[in-house]
Amino acid sequence: MDASDWLILAALVVCLVASSFFSGSETALTASSRATMARLARDGDRRAGLVNSLLDARERLLGALLIGNNVVNIGASSMATGLLLAWFGEVGVVYATVIMTVLVVVFCEVLPKTAAFDNPDRIALLVARPMAALVRLFGPVIGAVNAVVRWLLARAGIVIGESAPILSAHEELRGAVDLFHREGGVEKIDRDMLGGLLDLRELTVADVMIHRTDVIMANAADPPEKIVEAVLSGPKTRVPLWQGTPENIVGVLHVKDVLRALHGSDGDFSKIDVMALARPAWFVPEIRPLSEQLKAFRRRRTHFALVVDEYGEMMGLVTLEDILEEIVGDISDEHDVDLAGVRTQPDGSVTVDGGVPIRDLNRVMEWSLPDADATTIAGLVIHEARSIPEPGQSFTFHGFRFQVLRRQRNRITSLRITPLTRRKNALVVRAG
Repeated sequence: MDASDWLILAALVVCLVASSFFSGSETALTASSRATMARLARDGDRRAGLVNSLLDARERLLGALLIGNNVVNIGASSMATGLLLAWFGEVGVVYATVIMTVLVVVFCEVLPKTAAFDNPDRIALLVARPMAALVRLFGPVIGAVNAVVRWLLARAGIVIGESAPILSAHEELRGAVDLFHREGGVEKIDRDMLGGLLDLRELTVADVMIHRTDVIMANAADPPEKIVEAVLSGPKTRVPLWQGTPENIVGVLHVKDVLRALHGSDGDFSKIDVMALARPAWFVPEIRPLSEQLKAFRRRRTHFALVVDEYGEMMGLVTLEDILEEIVGDISDEHDVDLAGVRTQPDGSVTVDGGVPIRDLNRVMEWSLPDADATTIAGLVIHEARSIPEPGQSFTFHGFRFQVLRRQRNRITSLRITPLTRRKNALVVRAG
């Protein structure tokens, strides 16, 4: 081989290295985490800022990558073909085709893209500066190519930039959290907390409130000792006070206020003026989103509100703790009453109280029962059955069998839920 052959071989190697660089850069930049780059840029990493700038101008980036990659690949193939033709004659074309295919596929495509896909963020930071320089260098050519491409796509009825994403930002974030959980990068408790935080905008106060049938209230007309007993015996620190009818809430009694007054009267209940201790009740609509209610709790510096419907009737109460439990899960202290709500049976079925919220059951059992049309598990059964079932009746829907165990008046108080091996779409009703 003479000096010119060595020069061609050196240029060929340079083209192959450049092709590998372009292929790896394309994979690393497109697969890099936007969240990671945004965080690094906030911390002062200039390379992360370049990556963000390149990804913001994605058309120019892809144009530079494609132009650079095709130029070096075509150049390498041409030089290899010419060199092997000079060495082996016409059969050199076959040799050049085989050799260049192997070199390009293995060393210029699979190898760099695999390495970049395995560690995209680090490699994206490494190639950020040279890629930014290449984008500026190829700027005029890229602009002309993009203009032609846009014109051709417009003739085909495709307008760049008009397509809307399939999922919203919240849904994409939720999908990413679920993906990381399946891959083992996020624990279940962290996934549930992040999911609960994202759900605050979608849930309303009615989804987490304590229903009025379970609210402990006190009658303002009762003797003071009976009212004090009702306040101190309940699990909440605040108790609504009604007068005339339970719907007529005239105030809210705080345990601390009652204890302070009881101490000031030396334990004499007759000296306590209950109405003077009552604080004004705060009423909120049941359709208010939890995210707004959380902000309202912070603004008013209170943790307790009464929930009313569109007619002004009291539906229940909501506390700051109820909202926080949607994020961090159940919060219990030494004064909470441990109510039996979910009990797993040896046969694989689960006995559930009718008032257990569907969201809590899904979180505990990792199920996916729908909660759009009902808040509690009893409400879901009534919604699907389109009736108030009798004890002993069974219903099959959403991949589970629901058997009604007990009912008090019009309320389902206990059910047995059995997961099925295969999902059934039709609602099957069997009288017990």
